[in-house]
Amino acid sequence: MERLTRDFYTRDVLDVAPELPGKSLVIKLMDGSYGSFRVTEVEAYRGEEDKACHASKGRTARTEIMFHQGGRLYIYLIYGMYWMLNIVTGEKDDPQAVLIRGIENYPGPGILTKSLGIDKSFYGEDLVMSGRIWLEDTGSVHTVKSGPRIGIDYAGEYWKSRPWRYYL
Repeated sequence: MERLTRDFYTRDVLDVAPELPGKSLVIKLMDGSYGSFRVTEVEAYRGEEDKACHASKGRTARTEIMFHQGGRLYIYLIYGMYWMLNIVTGEKDDPQAVLIRGIENYPGPGILTKSLGIDKSFYGEDLVMSGRIWLEDTGSVHTVKSGPRIGIDYAGEYWKSRPWRYYL
């Protein structure tokens, strides 16, 4: 298996997101060992024009990392209890990210972060250089399907119906 490089992440989110299902998320677990988990579901959020994307509200302390070059982690808390794991994509100052919605044996974005010990300390982590979390290409070929994103009714019909959720 080969760690994904910066070139993989600095592409448009709509090119990166459909290629993530089937890749392996490698993470140093709380007991010090490493685990490898196949990514099964993701969603793309495409910049300031995408009303479902946090960057649509502008550059804030929370979204700052989204304006960096792709390959970093954007972590945020929802409902005061679940950390969301997102991968920044694209070039600097073009805020895009992919939400990791599911990995093998951990369906759901809140369940996977809680189970793997992912929290605010991962905000800004560089997947290309990190010793505690990264993604690898397994070399396997998978059938990836697409559909509308989940839980973003607030963004309006056009944005919620974009087929930017990708899953195995």
